[in-house]
Amino acid sequence: METITKPRTAVNNGRLWGARNRDWAALQEPQFEAAYQAVFDRLRVGADMSYCDVGCGSGLAAAMAASRGAKVTGLDAAENLLAIARERTPAADFRQGDLEDLPFENKSFDAVTGFNSFQYAGNPVIALQEAGRVTKPGGHIVVMTWGPPESMQAAALVAALKPLLPPPPPGAPGPFALSDESALRSLVESAGLKPVEVNDVECIWRYRNLDEGLRGLGSAGVAVRAEENTSREALDKAHAAALAPFVRDDGSYEVRAVFRWLLASV
Repeated sequence: METITKPRTAVNNGRLWGARNRDWAALQEPQFEAAYQAVFDRLRVGADMSYCDVGCGSGLAAAMAASRGAKVTGLDAAENLLAIARERTPAADFRQGDLEDLPFENKSFDAVTGFNSFQYAGNPVIALQEAGRVTKPGGHIVVMTWGPPESMQAAALVAALKPLLPPPPPGAPGPFALSDESALRSLVESAGLKPVEVNDVECIWRYRNLDEGLRGLGSAGVAVRAEENTSREALDKAHAAALAPFVRDDGSYEVRAVFRWLLASV
């Protein structure tokens, strides 16, 4: 697997994911809370634990870890999202930067998580090597990505964006490339980490109405990229069509999403 020539992408990812920071923080990031909770239960996040979330977004996971007593650090490409993370957890240490060049000392943390972040790195292998570098001996790293598309309704929302996005480079992995357990384990092993276990967790995405659904889904970096390539009208139309099968009698929406996470040791 190539580990040198792939570019870092913090500048571009920061712009895309920070474009609608308030909608992301209020409407979309909370949809992942059940996944964060499952990981923290498994890691036994609590008092006296040093914890780092790489790709921390607007800091919901970090705030949850802090509420359990952990000493929290976070890194993200989007300064607009980090501003919200700092509002949520003022005592934490949040920094802007690249996953491939973490600004932390060796062996700093008991646990490092990447919730849907490592797959967006310009070089996922180097990003995982960096996560391993800053993890203490006996500590753990969590890599979370999409679950198998055939097992969840949210795959339809991902598929809705494909026609709106620029053509991917030849050989570029698709959004569900790491949903395959063997591929996920292979990536982690390529970074010199030791896979311990793989688990799936279900999250139910809930929106009170169509407007809320469009704003939440439209706040993701990949959605912003699709809008830039087409228009906001095209983006909303695609999302509305994808959401239609999941409308409830009261006009709200519920969509089942599944996330796969691998626990690794250094």
